[in-house]
Amino acid sequence: MNTNRKTILIVLSTLAIGLLLGWLIFGGSEAKVTEEHQHEHSAEEAAGETIWTCSMHPQIRQHEPGDCPICGMDLIPLEEEQNGKIDLNAVSMSATAMQLANIQTAIVGAAEPLKVVRLDGKVQEDERLIFSQSSHIPGRIEDLLVNFTGDYVKKGQVIASVYSPDLVTAQEELFEAQKIKESQPQLFAAAKEKLKNWKLTDEQINQVLASGTAQQTFDVRAEVSGYVTQKKVNTGDYVRRGQTIYEIADLSRIWVLFDVYESDLPWIKKGDKVTYNIESLPGETFEGTIEYLDPVINPKTRVAKARVVQSNKGLKLKPEMFVSGKVEAKLPQTDAVVVPKTAVMWTGERSVVYVKSETEQGVYFNMREVDLGPALGESYVIENGLQKGEEIAVNGTFSIDAAAQLAGKPSMMSPASEKSEGFTQSKTLTTTPKEVDPTFVKQLTAFYEAYLKMNEAFIATDAAKVSAEAKNTSAALANVQMELLKGDTHMAWMDQLNILKPSLQKIGNSTNIDEQRLEYATFNPVFYQSLKMFGLDNETAYYQFCPMANNDQGAFWLSETKEIRNPYFGDMMLSCGETQDTIK
Repeated sequence: MNTNRKTILIVLSTLAIGLLLGWLIFGGSEAKVTEEHQHEHSAEEAAGETIWTCSMHPQIRQHEPGDCPICGMDLIPLEEEQNGKIDLNAVSMSATAMQLANIQTAIVGAAEPLKVVRLDGKVQEDERLIFSQSSHIPGRIEDLLVNFTGDYVKKGQVIASVYSPDLVTAQEELFEAQKIKESQPQLFAAAKEKLKNWKLTDEQINQVLASGTAQQTFDVRAEVSGYVTQKKVNTGDYVRRGQTIYEIADLSRIWVLFDVYESDLPWIKKGDKVTYNIESLPGETFEGTIEYLDPVINPKTRVAKARVVQSNKGLKLKPEMFVSGKVEAKLPQTDAVVVPKTAVMWTGERSVVYVKSETEQGVYFNMREVDLGPALGESYVIENGLQKGEEIAVNGTFSIDAAAQLAGKPSMMSPASEKSEGFTQSKTLTTTPKEVDPTFVKQLTAFYEAYLKMNEAFIATDAAKVSAEAKNTSAALANVQMELLKGDTHMAWMDQLNILKPSLQKIGNSTNIDEQRLEYATFNPVFYQSLKMFGLDNETAYYQFCPMANNDQGAFWLSETKEIRNPYFGDMMLSCGETQDTIK
């Protein structure tokens, strides 16, 4: 009996220990498995809340990761959209993205419009200090005492001697008049005056009278001091009375003549201070004042001359030296809105900036069109579009714009007025269906069928075949009878032909596939307009679009199947694109 009891106790103890060990081992594992399952379930729920999109086709929205159904690129998580307080067109930028793109911002403020106008010019002689040294005595040059250009002469210095038969005769007349000066003093005075008219001084006349002999040669004396800039005669030349023998310039004062271009004329005025440097005198800076500004523009060079008068002590400034100067010009307004040029993106028709806003959700940038005023060197005056105190991007604006394009939001090349969801057809295209002669529709359908063969050549990236098929397509276009159309439809078709025919000719005449595809992007929207207006005869056309074609500006094409076969990239990105419209 005791033995049985012992046996029962042992069995019960063993069972209890086994149950305890089983719970410790398997119960804990089950709890762990249950916890992991709960985590997985939470992760799945979180994954279900994440929206995945394509960076090139932002209209794609999926609840799970994968490939873009249009281009095949990997989908990326879509950042949560801004709440109602944030403009849906704003571009969100994280702190990391801003740092990587080197985006810098600045507060817009008022400033005095100051523009530094760069001017180039040359040193020239002061025209008022250029003299013509003439011979007042007709005759032959016997001697030139100043016989090279650049020589310096002083006023009164003998610079040449002239033999003059007329002067010899005049001296003899003086001697005869001297003999009868007591009875006829007027005749004697007239003889002396004749010699004075030839610029002989009283001293020279008295020397002639004292010698009693007529002199054969007479000296020509410098009438001014300066440097000889031109020597116009040589020894032995005959000169007339008043003929110039030297050009003499006084270089103690010179002109600095600056070229002012037509676009800079509004900024330059008489009285402006000019700071300038001369390359041959490094380290020296000169200052002057514009004393004269040409009232007319040179028709050949399109510049006006601005004159600075400068004293030339030591003759350091020499004619024909090149000069570089600058004028700090100011506008009358004193509180203009001025922004750096790096902040403005200019498309030729529009100028835009990106304005920063910051909320609890993060940093955002909104594109804003602005009206530009005058350019101030490295900055612009903003006439309209910005207010003082707003913060704008001044560096990295192209990165912000690229992010806007990838997100399908208004950007520099695609303003808000041209966007809807993804892409909309240009407003200039008229696509209202028209009732036309069935024969015309059949001919247009034949043209479309020829077009499809050209499209296949584009898909194959075969430039030679594209050229050949383009010529066949041109021939099919020529068979379309425009006289079957009347009134407005006729005029509409004529407008379309003005683009369709030249585009096909350019494609047919080219053997460069890139050039052909560029022209193809121009051709297709107009051809779509034609098919939309006039229709097809028992055919279906799919109007398809790739946003990456045409240098990321997007391009269209027409296809007979809904399957995407991209003619702009061929095998490189054959499935990139989407169907925009269907024509039946």
